[in-house]
Amino acid sequence: MSEFGGMEDLLQDFLIEAGDLLSGVDNKLVDLERAPGDTGLLNEIFRGFHTIKGGAGFLNATELVTLCHLTENLFDKLRNVELRVTPEMMDVIMAATGSVRDMFGYLERGVQPPAADRGLIEDLKLAIAGQLVAGTPKAAPVAAPTKETALVPVVRAAVGADGLDWDALYAAVTGAAAPAVVEDSLLGKDPEEIITAAIGRRASDKPGYGGPVGRREGERQRDNSIRVDTARLDQVLNLSGEIGLTKNRLNALRSDILAGRADSETLHALDVAVSQLDLLVSDLQNAVMKTRMQPIGRLFQKYPRIARDLARGLGKDVELQLLGEETEIDKTMIEDLSDPIIHLIRNAVDHGVEPIGDRLSAGKPEKSIVRLEARQEGDHIVIIVADDGRGMNAERLRAKAVEKGLISDEEANVMDERQSYNLVFLPGFSTAAQVSDVSGRGVGMDVVKTNILKLNGTIDIRSAQGKGTTFTISLPLTLAILPVLVVRLADQPFAVPLSMVREILPIEAQHVQEVGGRATMVVRGEVLPIYTLSGLLGWPQDYTPEYGVLMQTAERNYVLAIDTFAGREDAVIKSLDAFRPKGVAGVTTLANGQIVLILDMKELLATSLEQGGTTREELLRKRLAVAA
Repeated sequence: MSEFGGMEDLLQDFLIEAGDLLSGVDNKLVDLERAPGDTGLLNEIFRGFHTIKGGAGFLNATELVTLCHLTENLFDKLRNVELRVTPEMMDVIMAATGSVRDMFGYLERGVQPPAADRGLIEDLKLAIAGQLVAGTPKAAPVAAPTKETALVPVVRAAVGADGLDWDALYAAVTGAAAPAVVEDSLLGKDPEEIITAAIGRRASDKPGYGGPVGRREGERQRDNSIRVDTARLDQVLNLSGEIGLTKNRLNALRSDILAGRADSETLHALDVAVSQLDLLVSDLQNAVMKTRMQPIGRLFQKYPRIARDLARGLGKDVELQLLGEETEIDKTMIEDLSDPIIHLIRNAVDHGVEPIGDRLSAGKPEKSIVRLEARQEGDHIVIIVADDGRGMNAERLRAKAVEKGLISDEEANVMDERQSYNLVFLPGFSTAAQVSDVSGRGVGMDVVKTNILKLNGTIDIRSAQGKGTTFTISLPLTLAILPVLVVRLADQPFAVPLSMVREILPIEAQHVQEVGGRATMVVRGEVLPIYTLSGLLGWPQDYTPEYGVLMQTAERNYVLAIDTFAGREDAVIKSLDAFRPKGVAGVTTLANGQIVLILDMKELLATSLEQGGTTREELLRKRLAVAA
């Protein structure tokens, strides 16, 4: 049950606007730390916090107003030069903005946030009084309690008077045995009230800055709203009007033709009207697609704070440079890109950037630069995360993968540098000597690769020892339209993502060799395995494939053997939510009206690898039989 009855719309508007404002404040605080005398920055930060406080006041979020007011007072003293910016003061301010963001989490659940941590309030008051000194002890942030953990202090470990088995309920929710603590005052109340009370009590009992986030990361709902420039909406409206006029013209011509008027003038007018409709529909499609596009800067704006906090915790001096923030990307991609970019930035700061002493010994500047850049290249968006750190050692990566049992010695011996770098994407791979709260479990880079592949993208690594590492992500401009290559197996067409296609090659029997029990081809000096489309789909192979499509992924290159191909199409993807056969990413309709399956090549290839692939005899059986 929400505590904001009748104010839900106002609450949602506040959370969207205040979230953007707070992200902007965080970025400006990072800039302020580098330029503590910039009064313009201080004024902008002050205005941002003042606006957040005003919105919180409308919602009667008293504790949020209190925290914002104290922080605002500190900013006021800084901008009036009554105090000066120090690292300790910045730590307190950053903790305050973190606590404000945590309070937003409560508001997302329709719950009034509890009071901020007492230690944080005391530190803010000391800072305002100019009494905050270096080395002032501060409580560490605590993990955000969830609904499950919040139930611990209030759930009865017995059957209550209301007949509910609280032990069973608690075990079903948390998967753990129920505690013995009982609070009779909460029995019989609405579950949301119990959860709210528990969260508030748990937050006030715990030491540390900040309160709980409203949902766990995995439970956070997607933001389905989108901001659209009115000029783009006007364009859509104008095109809709033009299409309406053209439709009326076509209806009139249809009536004339049905009435028996089929002279050359009428047919010419029909041809002109159809051509005009085709052009208008294409323009409308492009205009509608543009309404989905959002500046990637809205995604980038939260990363400077993350990089700053991590670098300070590791004792490193790192500056995150943002480039190409105006580059637009499909709104549906933004949330899926958030985690991969966070992992890449954390990886760059933790693993890529050397400690300050090592940088100075190597003749490098004390401050390291991590670059986050976005740009559009053709029909793709390219995102780059680059550092000027120690770089990657291909030989060490191979040795570590062998040590962990992820690859064999034979596989390691034939790997080139590019393949060695891609080992970091294997689940469980990590070069960290020990697990920390930042890295070491071998999960982060696997998440990066998995999320990028979900977006039909690719990721490439370039590295030079002593100079740094560059991760390059390439993504389609939009997920609504996917360029595909239409290939054929007998008379049946299938579509494969064009982003994976490098070229089309003829398959000739004399060029097919068998290596390790698999059919292979040599393409410009590289030995590539051949997989038949019929074999991947589990269909009988009635004909010997005549063409091979050179496919390239982050993990491997291979040749997809097909009967023939029909050309390139821009596929409008229709997802199969209720029923999705294995190896099928979606469906599309070709220009001739034929329905075509869009293949998930990664899933199909994984199945084929489990079954051992295609032998040369299987590939050429039909042709050899005919020749005999």
